[in-house]
Amino acid sequence: MRCNWKLALGAVALALAPATQAQEGAGDVVYVPTPQIVVDEMLKMAKVGPKDFVIDLGSGDGRMVITAAKKFGARGFGVDLDPVLLKRSNDTARAEGVADRARFVDQNLFETDLSQATVITSYLLPEMNAKLRPKILALKPGTRVVAHDYHMGDWLPDEERTLQVPEKKVGNPGVSYVYFWLVPARLAGHWNSEVVTKAGAQKIEFLFDQRYQSLSGSARTGGQDLKLRAPKIEGERVSFSLLGKQRQDFSGVVKGDVIEGTVRTGEGAAAVTTPWTAKLAKRLPAQHELGPQNQGR
Repeated sequence: MRCNWKLALGAVALALAPATQAQEGAGDVVYVPTPQIVVDEMLKMAKVGPKDFVIDLGSGDGRMVITAAKKFGARGFGVDLDPVLLKRSNDTARAEGVADRARFVDQNLFETDLSQATVITSYLLPEMNAKLRPKILALKPGTRVVAHDYHMGDWLPDEERTLQVPEKKVGNPGVSYVYFWLVPARLAGHWNSEVVTKAGAQKIEFLFDQRYQSLSGSARTGGQDLKLRAPKIEGERVSFSLLGKQRQDFSGVVKGDVIEGTVRTGEGAAAVTTPWTAKLAKRLPAQHELGPQNQGR
């Protein structure tokens, strides 16, 4: 995995470090490899395992996908535009005995089909991350994204770590930053729900608003408007509470236009847990999908 100093479209980007601090591929392509200690931490942070498919954007010498295959049993591929680095990567994969699970292709990273990925890794400049962000947010909820050194703009990470890396000579010498995100489910909109308890059926209308993985909203039930308490999105999972006549704690999995889960009504020993389903009535844009002038509506 490398920091891609030139855009995948082929235009030369501004170098952030002199070539003497980098390794070279073909011609004028200058790249900086991610230190192995950072590669290992990124894969651990994403909890990569044998069931995962890792796609590395700007794969350089291939160390990210090869490590994912050899140490964590995952499968995947890397994309790059440098034929020298691509050959080196595929040769290394064969030498390490993981060529059946790690491959490298000549491809524009902005045109790469990411739908197979359970994990996306990158070491790209912020402007490249910004361009990729809509494509990443459109992936299956729960897809894990981990980046070295550079963030995703106003999409704040779910987790971040700082590593001391003495051998690192570029960017912030001696220090690496690792950022981790879960692609959030799309919840913004009106949802209808019915909760069946011993007391009868309770109809609830939800209005969810979100900004990336930050959720807010309200519910209307029995002629009463209630604010969501402690709302949370974690990939495809959502949870929140309502404090009406009785406390209700909701948790579920978002499956497109349906949420399936449970609701715990009441507190303590008297609490009752029952199935809960909500169906989308009207999709609304999330705050991050609106123009600046319309945000905070």
